Amino acid sequence: MNTQGRVVIPAVIRKEMGLEGTADLTFRYEGGILTLETVEDAVAYVQSVVAAHVAPDNSLVDDLIAQRRAEAAAEW
Repeated sequence: MNTQGRVVIPAVIRKEMGLEGTADLTFRYEGGILTLETVEDAVAYVQSVVAAHVAPDNSLVDDLIAQRRAEAAAEW
């Protein structure tokens, strides 16, 4: 890391990650470990975390819509 906080990703790692030119990347810091990943990989990670806590036959979208409708009905 240089004095401006910039990090150079070695070419071998960029190639392995499929990074060419510019790319949107995210950093995730957990338990003292800093992880660099593509936005697509970050979304997949979050989806897997959520999926572990939701029954496969449960629709979060349907639950949210039902909740919003109940809230709207309560306001009238």
